[in-house]
Amino acid sequence: MARRKLEELNLLDDFLFGSMVTYPGIGEAFIRILLKIIFQRDFGKLKVIPQRPLLGSDTDLHGARLDVYLEEDTPGKNTPGNATIYDVEPDNNDDTKSVTALPKRVRFYHAKIDSETLGSGKTYHALKNVIIILIMPYDPFGLNRMVYTIQSCCREEPQMPYDDGARTLFLYTRGTAGNPPLELRQLLTYMEHTTKANAKNENLKQIQSMVETVKRDKGVSVGYMKVMEREQMMFDKGMEQGIKQGIEQGISQGMEQGVRQGRQAEAANTERERRRANAAEAEIRRLKEQLERLQKQQLTKGNGGSK
Repeated sequence: MARRKLEELNLLDDFLFGSMVTYPGIGEAFIRILLKIIFQRDFGKLKVIPQRPLLGSDTDLHGARLDVYLEEDTPGKNTPGNATIYDVEPDNNDDTKSVTALPKRVRFYHAKIDSETLGSGKTYHALKNVIIILIMPYDPFGLNRMVYTIQSCCREEPQMPYDDGARTLFLYTRGTAGNPPLELRQLLTYMEHTTKANAKNENLKQIQSMVETVKRDKGVSVGYMKVMEREQMMFDKGMEQGIKQGIEQGISQGMEQGVRQGRQAEAANTERERRRANAAEAEIRRLKEQLERLQKQQLTKGNGGSK
């Protein structure tokens, strides 16, 4: 299991991203810059909740964990429905099974957030807008776009207004199609390769300063060591279980093979014995026929002598 040092982590790593968001005096400022670059506007009052779990309504129902859950109140509007919830998720998981499940995973996130935030007895007008943002170093749809914006519409009338308040942004760090803004391109490159050299504008220089502060913190370092120890323990446990299962499977397969070979040997022995028995019977028949011929010859000679 390859282990990277804390200083080698980038902002697409869950640990560093989570540490940035939860760090006192840095978390909200970091997220505010992030959203400002993504949406090209300033943000007002934000309520930031890192690592928010959305539990299943029962023990056998699926839950979700949101990396960064933010709520923005729209200035000058007092109705709850005008608030917008943002879920920001760095995503390094590019295995085929996870990628093909992305649309349904996002659908589930939207459903969980809606069900958690619409209070009992409230009308649907009070339902908050929800924007889910996934930042990834792989192309989720294979079209080389840096920004994929997913929003409901009418297929028959694409220009017809239809705003259900739900939106999803897939941000591919290496995409080039679609002419994304320069500052967004610089941000996404920086998130995948978080170095001082890649902090190419004032906003990114501010984030770089925050990253350096977080990485130097002894508490963060200890936390990372604990995470690595836990992951190593889980890895070792998985390896141990895999080896045990492999041995058990090997023994089982060996026993099955032994039984098959035993049956084959038994069948072979039976076939050999059958052949031996057949050969013995054939030899007995041959000797019996030879004896009968000799007896006839003797009888013929005896008859001739008596004349």
